[in-house]
Amino acid sequence: MSGQSTKRGTLAIVGIGPGPQAWITPQASDALAHASDIIGYGPYLARLQPNPLQVLHASDNRVEMDRASLALHLAGQGRHVALVSGGDPGIFAMAGALFEALAQSPHLQENIDISVLPGISAMLAAAARLGAPLGHDFCVLSLSDNLKPWALIERRLTAAAEGDFAIVLYNPASKARPQSIFDAFALMRKIKSPATPVAFAKAIGRSNESIVRTTLAQADPGCVDMSTLVLIGSSQSRWIGGPNGADWLLTPRSYGAVT
Repeated sequence: MSGQSTKRGTLAIVGIGPGPQAWITPQASDALAHASDIIGYGPYLARLQPNPLQVLHASDNRVEMDRASLALHLAGQGRHVALVSGGDPGIFAMAGALFEALAQSPHLQENIDISVLPGISAMLAAAARLGAPLGHDFCVLSLSDNLKPWALIERRLTAAAEGDFAIVLYNPASKARPQSIFDAFALMRKIKSPATPVAFAKAIGRSNESIVRTTLAQADPGCVDMSTLVLIGSSQSRWIGGPNGADWLLTPRSYGAVT
């Protein structure tokens, strides 16, 4: 016999949720357990429990394309690769980076089986803690201007506010972008009611979890960092009483149902 078949590699883009092990799906856990190589942002890999035979490839937060290229390279060698994202891999995360890399070099997929395994997103975890803030139409935006101009972010924020969507803000502030969240709130305050409910959900599912429940008028954007998810209600959103004095955030499914 001449020649030898090339071993096919696998590449699973795995969402591990925003926090605890209990929020990782069985499908994602299985992919992680069977991977020869696990690639991801260092703090995400630190949340995992690899076995001694697995190779971990940790990197900084702003090298998504490098991670994607490495994943394709290793899988192309016949290895079984898990490319890790916090939350869900399709929301401002590694699925986009991987397929961007693949679009530039489509031949890399010839010997790789690729799959995307969903995870609980940060916004869904935060929404569950708050009650039902996303019960009606909503928009999700990233305030990071690393990959798009701030003028475009402002245009989209304005459209979302004028369209009366509930709004979810990812990547609201960082040491390099301390002003973005203040500019976003200044814009929101020109369009939305001062009584609009606002929630700052930080590190949901982790030991330092905290939630600030407030209004657009009273909100302090200065308490926001990169581990914070910002939720801004629509004109229909309301804080309602919960057990033990807790407040739930409701955006009713029927527009105009809450007065």
